[in-house]
Order: sequence, then C-alpha cells, then structure tokens
Amino acid sequence: MADQQDPSEDRELAHGAARGDTRMRQAVSDLVHPMVMRQTGIFCKRYCQSHHFHFACTLFPEWGRKPSEVPLCNWGNGSYGWMLDELTKPDRLLCFEARDGATLSNYLVSIICSQSFYERWKDWRFGRRVRVPTYIQELGQHASRMFLELHNGDAVASIAQRLGMVLADAETLAKDIIAELTRRHRLYLLDPPKVVSLTGLGGGNEDDGDGVLEADIPDHSQDPQRLHDFGMLAAGWQALSPIEQFVLENMVVDELDANAVLQALCESGISIVEGVPPDQTNRQQLYYFRRKAVAKLAKQAELIDDDSKNGDQGFN
Repeated sequence: MADQQDPSEDRELAHGAARGDTRMRQAVSDLVHPMVMRQTGIFCKRYCQSHHFHFACTLFPEWGRKPSEVPLCNWGNGSYGWMLDELTKPDRLLCFEARDGATLSNYLVSIICSQSFYERWKDWRFGRRVRVPTYIQELGQHASRMFLELHNGDAVASIAQRLGMVLADAETLAKDIIAELTRRHRLYLLDPPKVVSLTGLGGGNEDDGDGVLEADIPDHSQDPQRLHDFGMLAAGWQALSPIEQFVLENMVVDELDANAVLQALCESGISIVEGVPPDQTNRQQLYYFRRKAVAKLAKQAELIDDDSKNGDQGFN
C-alpha cells in the first residue's frame, strides 16, 4: 500500500507513472481504483434517476436491471473513465511533491473528495460549465456553495445540513441569492440541470452555451410572480415527509411509471399505507398517496403565502 511507503517513494511512483512507466502506471491505477468506484457510486447514482429501471448498470449490477433483460447504461463506465483520467493524468501526478509527509493516497483522496472535482464531473456529465457570478460570491461565506446547490435543485434544508448552517440562516441566504438574481434578470441561472442519457432516453445537452458568465448567456427577464411561486413551493416542500417528497419527485418531477415507484418502495421496505406491507401496495393506493401529498404541498404553500402577506418581506 502506498500509505505505508516513504512519501519520497510515492513521489517517485507518481512521477514515474507520469513519464509513462508501465509498471508504475499500473500501480497508480490500482491505488486509484477503490477511490473511483466509491465516488462513481455516489455521483452517478445521485443523477441516475429512472435509468436503473430501464438499463443495466455497468459498474453496479445490483443497482440496475439484469443485462439479459435490457441494454447496458454507459454512464457508469463513462464516469469511471473520466475520474480515472482526472486523477492519473501526467500533469496531476507531476504536481505531487510529498510535502509535509503527505502520501500519494492522501493527495488523490483530497482531490477526488473536493467540491471542485464534483463540479468538474458535473461539467462533463451534463455538458456544461457552471460558474458562480462575482456578485453572488460577495453575499457571504456560503453563498457560492448555496448557489451551486440551488442550481442542482436541492432543498434548502438539505443544503443547510451539508453546509453546517442554521436552517433560518440558509433560508435567508437562499432568498438573498434569488432576490439578487431577480434584480439582475438572471434567475434562469438557477434552472436545474437536465439529465441526458448516452443510452437513448435523453436528447441533447442541457446547455447550448459555455457557462453562466454574464457575457456568455443572453439576458432573459423573469416574471416576479415566478420568483414568488418558487419561494412558496420551496418552503412548502419542507413540510412534506421524506416519503412524500420521494413519491412526488419520482412521479411528478421525473414522471416515472407507478410500477417503477412501487418497485423502488418495495425494495426499500417503505410502506405508504399503514398496515399494508410494501409488496402488497397497489397502484390505486400509490395514486391516492400522491394526490394527498400534492394537496398537502398546495395547502402548505398557501399558508406560507398568507404569512408572507401578513408581514414577511423576504423577497422585497
């Protein structure tokens, strides 16, 4: 193991692999393999959505359908290859100097677990580049991360937990970001990425431009009412249970078939009807559960809207 070697030996290994030594390159690839498998399992599954119901996963057979039943999905192998190249390319390995006793494993782990690595993977995965405007960065310490997470479509409560923020502070920051983008007619920068497939379910890149720099994207005015509705729905969403969020995300947002959602609930051991085991839940019960969740979301949004009209000036 590289962690047990003298850091100077790790430096020789990294630089030798960068120069093309076959044996050393193989040693570096063996070192990187478990790191890449772990991150691929996290990143790829995070954006898999309905793919594993229609395709066989090339890296994690238990995740998708059986290869004999459906075609293979190429995103797993693609992600593995991209990460392997990112970590073992010559320029990357030549930067390793084993300073302060750092091992090659430490060096590579710090890269693959970094936020910048995650953002670069998303650039590759979705065929676009996302940059945080300077005026958003100036809003505070966590503003850049908040902007990127909102762009991904994540809930504010989840973002607050990841950033270690108090929920009220995270909600205030999210509103400040939305308000600033609205003032500049650039709320479209928070439009979430669209998942496209190498295997035929999707079509085309999510972005035609090269990024979100002000000079790169045309100016499109936003209806202020859209901002208001977005805020009400986002706040109302937090009142839903995790199961209600899961069902709405899959049936309403991702438009998955009821059978696929029932299968996912069954595999996870989640019951949506008290006293009814997951494997005995039927489509009618699922649709009823969805209608109740939608009604609850609408009701919560109305209550929050009423409170806002009675004194909340969050978007003014």
